[in-house]
Amino acid sequence: MGRQASYERDEVVSKAQALFWAKGYRATSLKDLETALNLRPGSIYAAFGSKEALFAEALRRYAGQSRDQVRQSLKAAKSPLAGLAAHVRALGCVRPEAAPSRACMLVKTLLETPDDDPVLRPQTEEMMQGMEAEFAAAFAAARAAGELPDSADPERLARRLQAEIFGLRAYAQRSDAQGKVAELAEDIARDLEALTPRNGDAASV
Repeated sequence: MGRQASYERDEVVSKAQALFWAKGYRATSLKDLETALNLRPGSIYAAFGSKEALFAEALRRYAGQSRDQVRQSLKAAKSPLAGLAAHVRALGCVRPEAAPSRACMLVKTLLETPDDDPVLRPQTEEMMQGMEAEFAAAFAAARAAGELPDSADPERLARRLQAEIFGLRAYAQRSDAQGKVAELAEDIARDLEALTPRNGDAASV
Protein backbone atom coordinates (compact mmCIF):
# COMPACT_ATOMS: atom_id res chain seq x y z
CA MET A 1 0.00 0.00 0.00
CA GLY A 2 2.87 2.29 0.84
CA ARG A 3 4.52 1.59 -2.52
CA GLN A 4 1.24 2.30 -4.32
CA ALA A 5 0.86 5.64 -2.52
CA SER A 6 4.49 6.52 -3.32
CA TYR A 7 3.98 5.71 -6.99
CA GLU A 8 0.83 7.80 -7.18
CA ARG A 9 2.58 10.74 -5.48
CA ASP A 10 5.49 10.54 -7.95
CA GLU A 11 3.03 10.55 -10.84
CA VAL A 12 1.21 13.58 -9.46
CA VAL A 13 4.48 15.48 -8.89
CA SER A 14 5.62 14.59 -12.42
CA LYS A 15 2.42 16.02 -13.92
CA ALA A 16 2.64 19.08 -11.69
CA GLN A 17 6.24 19.62 -12.78
CA ALA A 18 5.22 19.66 -16.43
CA LEU A 19 2.42 22.16 -15.76
CA PHE A 20 4.52 24.47 -13.60
CA TRP A 21 7.41 24.29 -16.08
CA ALA A 22 5.12 25.27 -18.94
CA LYS A 23 3.16 28.07 -17.24
CA GLY A 24 5.33 29.19 -14.33
CA TYR A 25 4.40 29.20 -10.65
CA ARG A 26 2.25 32.31 -10.50
CA ALA A 27 0.35 31.70 -13.72
CA THR A 28 -0.64 28.19 -12.62
CA SER A 29 -3.88 28.27 -10.67
CA LEU A 30 -5.21 25.65 -8.27
CA LYS A 31 -7.95 24.96 -10.81
CA ASP A 32 -5.26 24.29 -13.45
CA LEU A 33 -3.60 21.84 -11.10
CA GLU A 34 -6.83 20.09 -10.16
CA THR A 35 -7.65 19.60 -13.85
CA ALA A 36 -4.17 18.47 -14.92
CA LEU A 37 -3.68 16.17 -11.95
CA ASN A 38 -7.27 14.89 -11.89
CA LEU A 39 -7.63 15.82 -8.22
CA ARG A 40 -10.70 16.95 -6.32
CA PRO A 41 -10.76 20.46 -4.81
CA GLY A 42 -8.82 20.43 -1.58
CA SER A 43 -6.81 17.32 -2.46
CA ILE A 44 -3.67 19.34 -3.16
CA TYR A 45 -3.77 20.83 0.31
CA ALA A 46 -4.48 17.43 1.84
CA ALA A 47 -1.56 15.78 0.04
CA PHE A 48 1.04 18.56 -0.10
CA GLY A 49 -0.08 21.30 2.27
CA SER A 50 -0.14 24.08 -0.32
CA LYS A 51 0.40 24.95 -3.95
CA GLU A 52 3.79 26.35 -2.95
CA ALA A 53 4.84 23.07 -1.32
CA LEU A 54 3.79 21.11 -4.43
CA PHE A 55 5.76 23.48 -6.61
CA ALA A 56 8.84 23.15 -4.40
CA GLU A 57 8.66 19.36 -4.67
CA ALA A 58 8.27 19.58 -8.45
CA LEU A 59 11.22 21.95 -8.66
CA ARG A 60 13.39 19.59 -6.59
CA ARG A 61 12.44 16.81 -8.98
CA TYR A 62 13.49 18.95 -11.94
CA ALA A 63 16.80 19.88 -10.29
CA GLY A 64 17.49 16.22 -9.52
CA GLN A 65 16.88 15.26 -13.13
CA SER A 66 19.23 18.02 -14.31
CA ARG A 67 21.93 16.85 -11.89
CA ASP A 68 21.54 13.25 -13.08
CA GLN A 69 21.90 14.35 -16.70
CA VAL A 70 25.20 16.05 -15.89
CA ARG A 71 26.48 12.98 -14.06
CA GLN A 72 25.47 10.67 -16.89
CA SER A 73 27.30 12.83 -19.43
CA LEU A 74 30.42 12.86 -17.26
CA LYS A 75 30.28 9.10 -16.69
CA ALA A 76 29.94 8.33 -20.40
CA ALA A 77 32.74 10.67 -21.54
CA LYS A 78 36.44 9.96 -21.83
CA SER A 79 37.36 12.96 -19.67
CA PRO A 80 35.71 15.57 -17.41
CA LEU A 81 35.88 18.39 -19.96
CA ALA A 82 34.56 16.09 -22.67
CA GLY A 83 31.68 15.20 -20.37
CA LEU A 84 30.80 18.83 -19.72
CA ALA A 85 31.00 19.58 -23.44
CA ALA A 86 28.74 16.62 -24.20
CA HIS A 87 26.23 17.85 -21.63
CA VAL A 88 26.10 21.29 -23.24
CA ARG A 89 25.71 19.82 -26.72
CA ALA A 90 22.83 17.67 -25.47
CA LEU A 91 21.08 20.77 -24.14
CA GLY A 92 21.42 22.38 -27.54
CA CYS A 93 19.75 19.42 -29.26
CA VAL A 94 16.59 19.25 -27.13
CA ARG A 95 13.59 19.38 -29.45
CA PRO A 96 11.06 22.11 -28.61
CA GLU A 97 8.27 19.54 -28.35
CA ALA A 98 10.29 17.28 -26.04
CA ALA A 99 9.76 19.45 -22.94
CA PRO A 100 6.93 21.58 -21.52
CA SER A 101 9.04 24.71 -22.03
CA ARG A 102 12.12 25.61 -24.03
CA ALA A 103 13.54 27.53 -21.06
CA CYS A 104 15.06 26.00 -17.93
CA MET A 105 12.54 25.64 -15.09
CA LEU A 106 15.09 26.97 -12.59
CA VAL A 107 15.73 30.03 -14.74
CA LYS A 108 12.00 30.71 -15.13
CA THR A 109 11.48 30.37 -11.38
CA LEU A 110 14.40 32.63 -10.52
CA LEU A 111 13.17 35.36 -12.86
CA GLU A 112 9.58 35.32 -11.62
CA THR A 113 10.35 35.03 -7.89
CA PRO A 114 11.00 38.30 -5.99
CA ASP A 115 14.25 38.68 -4.07
CA ASP A 116 12.34 38.86 -0.79
CA ASP A 117 10.33 35.68 -1.34
CA PRO A 118 11.00 33.73 1.89
CA VAL A 119 10.57 30.21 0.51
CA LEU A 120 10.85 29.69 -3.24
CA ARG A 121 13.68 32.17 -3.84
CA PRO A 122 16.17 30.59 -1.38
CA GLN A 123 15.18 27.10 -2.50
CA THR A 124 15.75 27.98 -6.15
CA GLU A 125 19.12 29.55 -5.43
CA GLU A 126 20.15 26.54 -3.35
CA MET A 127 19.34 24.22 -6.26
CA MET A 128 21.33 26.45 -8.60
CA GLN A 129 24.26 26.32 -6.19
CA GLY A 130 23.99 22.54 -6.22
CA MET A 131 24.29 22.46 -10.01
CA GLU A 132 27.21 24.85 -9.83
CA ALA A 133 28.90 22.51 -7.34
CA GLU A 134 28.50 19.64 -9.84
CA PHE A 135 30.28 21.70 -12.47
CA ALA A 136 32.99 22.76 -10.02
CA ALA A 137 33.68 19.14 -9.09
CA ALA A 138 34.01 18.26 -12.78
CA PHE A 139 36.42 21.13 -13.38
CA ALA A 140 38.44 20.07 -10.31
CA ALA A 141 38.63 16.55 -11.73
CA ALA A 142 39.74 18.00 -15.07
CA ARG A 143 42.51 19.93 -13.35
CA ALA A 144 43.64 16.82 -11.46
CA ALA A 145 43.69 14.89 -14.75
CA GLY A 146 45.85 17.53 -16.44
CA GLU A 147 43.10 18.84 -18.68
CA LEU A 148 43.39 22.23 -17.00
CA PRO A 149 46.47 24.09 -15.76
CA ASP A 150 47.18 24.05 -12.03
CA SER A 151 46.25 27.73 -11.89
CA ALA A 152 42.68 27.03 -13.07
CA ASP A 153 39.92 27.97 -10.62
CA PRO A 154 37.17 25.28 -10.73
CA GLU A 155 34.65 27.44 -8.86
CA ARG A 156 35.08 30.39 -11.21
CA LEU A 157 34.84 28.15 -14.25
CA ALA A 158 31.69 26.58 -12.80
CA ARG A 159 30.08 29.99 -12.31
CA ARG A 160 30.86 30.94 -15.89
CA LEU A 161 29.51 27.68 -17.28
CA GLN A 162 26.31 27.96 -15.29
CA ALA A 163 25.81 31.51 -16.54
CA GLU A 164 26.37 30.35 -20.13
CA ILE A 165 23.97 27.42 -19.80
CA PHE A 166 21.27 29.50 -18.17
CA GLY A 167 21.69 32.11 -20.88
CA LEU A 168 21.38 29.37 -23.48
CA ARG A 169 18.21 27.99 -21.90
CA ALA A 170 16.68 31.45 -21.59
CA TYR A 171 17.53 32.24 -25.23
CA ALA A 172 15.77 29.03 -26.24
CA GLN A 173 12.49 30.60 -25.11
CA ARG A 174 12.57 33.02 -28.04
CA SER A 175 10.19 32.14 -30.84
CA ASP A 176 12.96 32.49 -33.41
CA ALA A 177 15.52 30.40 -31.50
CA GLN A 178 15.03 27.12 -33.35
CA GLY A 179 18.22 26.13 -35.14
CA LYS A 180 20.25 28.75 -33.30
CA VAL A 181 20.38 27.10 -29.88
CA ALA A 182 22.39 24.12 -31.17
CA GLU A 183 24.92 26.50 -32.73
CA LEU A 184 25.29 28.43 -29.48
CA ALA A 185 25.64 25.18 -27.50
CA GLU A 186 28.35 24.06 -29.91
CA ASP A 187 30.24 27.31 -29.34
CA ILE A 188 30.10 26.83 -25.56
CA ALA A 189 31.17 23.19 -25.86
CA ARG A 190 34.15 24.08 -28.04
CA ASP A 191 35.19 26.77 -25.57
CA LEU A 192 35.21 24.09 -22.87
CA GLU A 193 37.34 21.77 -24.97
CA ALA A 194 39.72 24.62 -25.75
CA LEU A 195 40.52 25.07 -22.05
CA THR A 196 43.02 22.21 -22.21
CA PRO A 197 46.58 23.61 -22.52
CA ARG A 198 48.27 22.75 -25.80
CA ASN A 199 51.91 22.89 -26.82
CA GLY A 200 53.00 23.49 -23.28
CA ASP A 201 50.68 26.46 -22.85
CA ALA A 202 49.83 26.70 -19.14
CA ALA A 203 48.10 30.05 -19.11
CA SER A 204 45.83 30.88 -16.22
CA VAL A 205 42.16 29.93 -16.58
